[in-house]
Amino acid sequence: MAVSASKFNMFAFFKLPSAWWCGVRLRHIERSKAVVTVKHRWVNQNPFNSMFWAVQGMAAELSTGAMMIDQIKESGHHISMLVAHNNASFSKKARGKITFTCEDGDLIKGAIDTAVATGEGQTIWMKSVGVNADGVVVSTFNFEWTIRLKQ
Repeated sequence: MAVSASKFNMFAFFKLPSAWWCGVRLRHIERSKAVVTVKHRWVNQNPFNSMFWAVQGMAAELSTGAMMIDQIKESGHHISMLVAHNNASFSKKARGKITFTCEDGDLIKGAIDTAVATGEGQTIWMKSVGVNADGVVVSTFNFEWTIRLKQ
């Protein structure tokens, strides 16, 4: 892995300041799995005293996107990436520390290899599940990432 959690969090400070100020932090990254945490605080709450859905979305997206960025960088190719679609479900109020985990990193290399071989854009769906400190699922996000070679 070319990207470490601490380097990525520094990147987030400069390039994703709203996520950084809301407390979104990459805790662990490897080829197939990334873990992101965010703690419910005053700055990221909604009027119902739980974490705003968009903050959960930032953390969930980061758990998928960090692996995408890392593997694109590792490939050595100039590849653009973009979320084309996403959906989410919410099953419990998000309070306390929420941990988002994505274990779909193994899908990325195949998409990169196909994009490079064919020159055509590729899409993959990646899922991130957010759980509270008790291990209860509070939200599940799905992101359709698109990648293509830059001209």
